[in-house]
Amino acid sequence: MTTVQDGNTVTFHYKGTLNDGTQFDSSYDREAPMTATAGTGQLIVGFETALAGMTEGETKTFTVEAADAYGDHNPEAFTTLNKTIFPDDFEFTAGMPVPLTGPNGQPVMATLTEVNHETVTADLNHPLAGEALTFEIEVLTIGEGE
Repeated sequence: MTTVQDGNTVTFHYKGTLNDGTQFDSSYDREAPMTATAGTGQLIVGFETALAGMTEGETKTFTVEAADAYGDHNPEAFTTLNKTIFPDDFEFTAGMPVPLTGPNGQPVMATLTEVNHETVTADLNHPLAGEALTFEIEVLTIGEGE
């Protein structure tokens, strides 16, 4: 029986919920399973750990603590931006997600927390930072790595 090992291409369905039961994501709802290569960092650490050793057709429910998911919420991960860096017709709303470019050129998804006359404050934490995440996963197929 084949089990998930580093380098395997794994196709699976999943549903993710928060501690209060709120669903934050589901491949079932999209009717599109996810495919990833195990052990390559494509998945959050806790998810990779739980996936390892599973077999085709196996289902599992597990909880990933914040440290092994998107990290703890960093109260210092905020920045103030001048509104002039956004397009002229941009409509600013507190709570809205905005794509930014980080100092290393990597894309960063931020959330606007405060909108002022000339500036906006953006929370740079991942929206799920500080959250323990519960997943239900079902392994559909396990293939050899590329």
